[in-house]
Amino acid sequence: MSILKFSSVLIVLLIFASQFFVPMAVAEISEDQAASALATTKESVTSAYQALSKAEESGANVSSLLTRLNEAGWLLVRADIAYKLGDFDSTLEFATQSQEKLNGFVADADALRENAILEHYWDFTVNIVGSITGAIGVICCSLIVWFFLKRRYEKVGSV
Repeated sequence: MSILKFSSVLIVLLIFASQFFVPMAVAEISEDQAASALATTKESVTSAYQALSKAEESGANVSSLLTRLNEAGWLLVRADIAYKLGDFDSTLEFATQSQEKLNGFVADADALRENAILEHYWDFTVNIVGSITGAIGVICCSLIVWFFLKRRYEKVGSV
């Protein structure tokens, strides 16, 4: 009977003691996960900003991408604040939301950049070809008018 009481007391003590040790282990894992998610999100925001910058340099309209990047950046700031406050669950949640905003961002920015480069190429080509064609047209028309005026002058001068 005393062994039964002793084991019951021991089980109760272990249950109460486990409350002090289990959250510490879980908190360390959550902190590591939160720190990893935060670092990954920072890298994603940085690469997204670089892709956006390249697209803007090429002359692309990046206003929609800029809105997405601002939203992702705001979520990253909230995740960073939550991490500093020790709220690792919110850190992980905000970092995940920021990552979701940036899904496909670099590909979209690269596509806009490629389209802008192609658009500039065609604009340049049309301007050059149009200018050359216009100049040739003016020269040809001038020669034709000169030829007819010379003929008419010769007819008037001979009469």
